[in-house]
Amino acid sequence: MELGMIGLGKMGGNMARRLLRAGHRVVGYDSNRERMQELAQEGIEEASSLADLVARLKQPRIVWCMLPAGAATESTMEALIPLLAQGDVVIDGGNANYKDTLRRSACLREHGLHLVDVGTSGGVWGLSEGYCLMVGGEEQVVQRLAPIFEALAPAPDKGWGYVGPNGAGHFVKMVHNGIEYGLMQAYAEGFEILHAKKEFHLDLAQIAQIWRYGSVIRSWLLDLTAAALQEDQTLSGIKGWVADSGEGRWTVVEAIDLDVPAPTLTLALLMRLASRQEESYAAKLLAVMRKWFGGHEVKRVEGEGMSNK
Repeated sequence: MELGMIGLGKMGGNMARRLLRAGHRVVGYDSNRERMQELAQEGIEEASSLADLVARLKQPRIVWCMLPAGAATESTMEALIPLLAQGDVVIDGGNANYKDTLRRSACLREHGLHLVDVGTSGGVWGLSEGYCLMVGGEEQVVQRLAPIFEALAPAPDKGWGYVGPNGAGHFVKMVHNGIEYGLMQAYAEGFEILHAKKEFHLDLAQIAQIWRYGSVIRSWLLDLTAAALQEDQTLSGIKGWVADSGEGRWTVVEAIDLDVPAPTLTLALLMRLASRQEESYAAKLLAVMRKWFGGHEVKRVEGEGMSNK
């Protein structure tokens, strides 16, 4: 098959490579010209603009957007509508909010276009290991695109599937990322406890390797953690500042809207927020409250003082 790939960053670029290696024709476009030229040397056709990309594809066209959620995806979708023709398919493989996907699918449908939302997991390892794809949209359209998903997945019959109508793909990926937050937090806390037990002189890299085989907590995340600890288990030079892509937040909001208790996922999100505080005003106030009600000592910033009155 042939398709256009818009957005050739860490994910989109490797997905284009994997499709090319599977024998598909890929026309690519990215605002980063150096990235475009690098991929062009590997056989991906270089488009000079969105209009050029669309013109290079046969109808009915397939255009895959692999862009950040929000403004980048929104503006690209708007720009594509007048360039495409009835029956063409737009695939959104980014981490879009499923509510945006519902709105966009309705808009594209008014112009005779199809939207397929693909929750995509695999990160930088997807090129070699394959991508996990959670696909939403019109089922008959998804079936027509199956060779593309089969090429991207770890195997033609594994790691991808049609999960429901428009919005379902991004919804499932949202919850997937919320679970990911919880798993990561659990591993991080467990290894911190091991790290704190100084008298045993524990080798965290060794322990991670042991757990990888036969353990009930073995996982791909543990495999990656083991590799990281093997490289440097002191984590020297790493600041404990943890970002979030937004999907963890959306998962927690959805849990609240659905009256579903999700304490683990919620706390994992909150711990990421806490990691970004250089100093916590709340923690300072807690220390002050203990001093005032119980006379407990507080740790002071050098050169500054505080009275009880």
